[in-house]
Amino acid sequence: MLTANNVKDYIETSLPCEYVEVEGDDGHHFHAVIVSAQFQGKNMVQQHQLVYKSLGDRMKQEIHALSMKTLTPEQWANRA
Repeated sequence: MLTANNVKDYIETSLPCEYVEVEGDDGHHFHAVIVSAQFQGKNMVQQHQLVYKSLGDRMKQEIHALSMKTLTPEQWANRA
């Protein structure tokens, strides 16, 4: 069964990140907060596409749902 730590590792391996937090305990549905400089200058859809790309075929086979909040390091530092 896929764990939140597995998903976190997959993201961090393929996408340079300053911070990643993944929650989920049923092995198929996860929520993530991802902070990456790679998101700079990209809209939310483009940011999410980068994350999906980092997960590859796992999004089609192992992960049924991934809700995420993507932030640049500047947005992360200035969050309220």
